[in-house]
Amino acid sequence: MKFKVLSVLLLLGGLWPSGASADNRFIVRSTLDLQTLQTACNPPLLPPICTVVRGLGDPLGQLFLITSPLNLGDLLNLPGNPLGIVRAEVDQLLNLFPVGALNVLPSPLPAGLMADRTPVPYPDSGGTVWTSYQNQPAAQIVRVSDAQSQFGVSGAGIVADIDTGVDPTHPALQSVLLPGYDFTRNQPGGSELTDISSSSCPFTSCPPPPCPSCSSAQVNQSTAAVLDQSTAAVLDGNDQYAAFGHGTMVMGVIHLVAPTAQLLPLKTFKADGTGFLSDILQAVYYAVQNNANVVSMSFDTQTRSRELRKALDYAEQNNVICAASAGNQGQAAPPLTVYPAEWQDDVIGVASTSDQDTRSSFSNYGNAIVWVAAPGEAIVTTYPFGTYAAGWGTSFSAPFVSGAAALLLNKQANTNESQAAAAVAHAMPVGPDMGNGRLDLVQALGSLGPADVPPTGSIDSPSGYVIIFAGQSVFFSGSGTDPDGTVTAYSWSFPGGNPGSSNVATPGNVTYSTPGIFVATLTVTDDAGLNDPSPKTRTVVVLPCALFCNSLQGL
Repeated sequence: MKFKVLSVLLLLGGLWPSGASADNRFIVRSTLDLQTLQTACNPPLLPPICTVVRGLGDPLGQLFLITSPLNLGDLLNLPGNPLGIVRAEVDQLLNLFPVGALNVLPSPLPAGLMADRTPVPYPDSGGTVWTSYQNQPAAQIVRVSDAQSQFGVSGAGIVADIDTGVDPTHPALQSVLLPGYDFTRNQPGGSELTDISSSSCPFTSCPPPPCPSCSSAQVNQSTAAVLDQSTAAVLDGNDQYAAFGHGTMVMGVIHLVAPTAQLLPLKTFKADGTGFLSDILQAVYYAVQNNANVVSMSFDTQTRSRELRKALDYAEQNNVICAASAGNQGQAAPPLTVYPAEWQDDVIGVASTSDQDTRSSFSNYGNAIVWVAAPGEAIVTTYPFGTYAAGWGTSFSAPFVSGAAALLLNKQANTNESQAAAAVAHAMPVGPDMGNGRLDLVQALGSLGPADVPPTGSIDSPSGYVIIFAGQSVFFSGSGTDPDGTVTAYSWSFPGGNPGSSNVATPGNVTYSTPGIFVATLTVTDDAGLNDPSPKTRTVVVLPCALFCNSLQGL
């Protein structure tokens, strides 16, 4: 036995690199829990095998980010599998502007770009927005205003954006923003301003002064913003800020389409445009577990990840609608692979079109990755420091579909991924290899059936308020109707009673032992997940038990 243990230790020791080695990052699915995995990473008499950085939030608690001096092959072939590894993969570093991306600003910029800065009212936008944002060509092409007015929708639910974060102080977005989370720092809050304030201020002042009369200036390869020239020059001339503002811009497009939907910023990319796959995985799980209805993903990778697919499967199984950009290499798929857009059971892949309904020259194409297209050139949207910018890329096409999903949820609350995909497939043809065509919000909303009607509950017994003595019981029974479905759940609340609650139509006798005035409540739920908007109540008056209590108990 001692010889066997010694042999294993010698085998483990032989795997260690002889010189100093930087730790590698791995995403590991293990049969071990967090504490046991931490122990296994530190075997006695040997250097540590690995370090557990954190769990990644999967519902089984089996997915972890670890670092190790070993390479992936050696990690998977440790004798006896001491880490309980089911599978593992390298923690990819993704980039919002990968090498070879073709989405660049035209030169010169289009005449009149963002020129109309007349303030106009817009729902949940801090009062007003620029006309060039609210009434831009892209909004007219997908028929934002027509869809909102014709169907009486302006967005519902929570839309999570996995991105660089958001400017939480932007007047147009403030009222609909949720706090979010910063996975790059593992701390609450999804602000991308932390990428500037966390270091010495790169501008003449932080934040830069507003400049509403400034011309559009390039701030990265695909974006022009209304900023003073000195601020724009700092951003455009520094790789550290290559993607700064990207998340605020994507959020602005979602808000343009669905202004009353709530927005959840999930920061997984730094201002330089890089982000680890582990942070993206954790963000997907976080979104689902924090009640997001839609997940918007304006990023792509050409490297397949089993764990990303599993996370998106989890989202789909929980009725979360996901949309992702198709990428900006101007290539056909196949042979190109683009994830997550390629996983069409879980994700709506979105390509870019011009204002003339032609494929954008930079947009990837092919029905394997494109389910639908949307405008992606000169998209006017919100930008940090309370200003606006225009962007080019499928990054700004995908949020049109994410916003469309929020409109669909406004009309039909239980819309899921497959239903949303089927709805947006009612689109305008724009030629081959562009999926079902260019997004048309009126067609998409018109494809849904009538809006769901909530159920109505009824308390059948008692028929009105009740007066009893302490220690007596009241018999409760209820029912429910749903004109477009079935009642699937009953929820009773009996303050002061025993039992205090029930989930059946007829709870029966409820005993009240303490004098007072109590209100029993019944709420019914239908098969679409809708609740009775007016829960039914009965008042129970319980009198103190005095001289004749005992004789009354039997009455």
